[in-house]
Amino acid sequence: MAQNLAQKYSTKVAERFYAKNLTELAVNTDYDWDGVTTVNVYSVNTTPLGTYSRTGTTNRFGTIVDAGTTVQALTLSRDRSSSTVIDKRNNQESSNVMEAGKWLAREIREVVIPEVDTYRLAALGTAAGTNGKAALITPGATTSTNAYQNFLTLNASLTDDLVDNGSRVAFMTQNYYNLLKQSNFILSSEDGMQTRHNGVLGQVDGVKVVVVPSTYMPANTDLILTHPSAMVSPMVLTDYNTHVDPPGVSGTQIDIRVVYDAFVLTTKIKAVAAHKTA
Repeated sequence: MAQNLAQKYSTKVAERFYAKNLTELAVNTDYDWDGVTTVNVYSVNTTPLGTYSRTGTTNRFGTIVDAGTTVQALTLSRDRSSSTVIDKRNNQESSNVMEAGKWLAREIREVVIPEVDTYRLAALGTAAGTNGKAALITPGATTSTNAYQNFLTLNASLTDDLVDNGSRVAFMTQNYYNLLKQSNFILSSEDGMQTRHNGVLGQVDGVKVVVVPSTYMPANTDLILTHPSAMVSPMVLTDYNTHVDPPGVSGTQIDIRVVYDAFVLTTKIKAVAAHKTA
């Protein structure tokens, strides 16, 4: 005779692993997109010095040059959204585990935040490939022998380009971090304990170290160094709405809209450097 075995479903949800926002240390909020789609950022050109002439009646200081400006237009391009319905009866028959507020929090931490982090790192990776530092994007595998040296090379490139020594951030994969720990370097463990809740594991030569999932990084990239002055990443709209029993739905509808972008300023592009593995 067939046996009908009893079944029981737990009301406790088995949550997935997730990462908090990891890239906030690498952005600034110097510009305001309130009410606009494009912000034009001016930079003022400079004039090179020449040799003063002690003779003559004109142009002793050299040829007169008009002061000029350069404009970088930053236009928002990421307008992302989703709409989800939690059917009332489906929720009841699932022990009410799809409570709307918790569902929304889960969506933000598992979908929205990872997308923004990945997009920001992609912007930094693109900048690193177009800022004239291509020779520093060393093609080749990272090993315990060269991990620290590659880090020093990238960090030195920022110093040579007059990037402020303070607030530099290094994003790296777990594998790069593991190899770095096998190299000859000293991790500031005290700083690491104080800031670990922000994703910072410590400092290497004064640079904050943040380990990110390899899936967040651009293709074949395991290390990115930057300074927060280089990238602007506005979050101009984060609209999260829940509608109980809207027309045509028996249940709760959750609508999400996020408008954001990430821009590396042309005047600060030298503050980004990266290492590629292939």
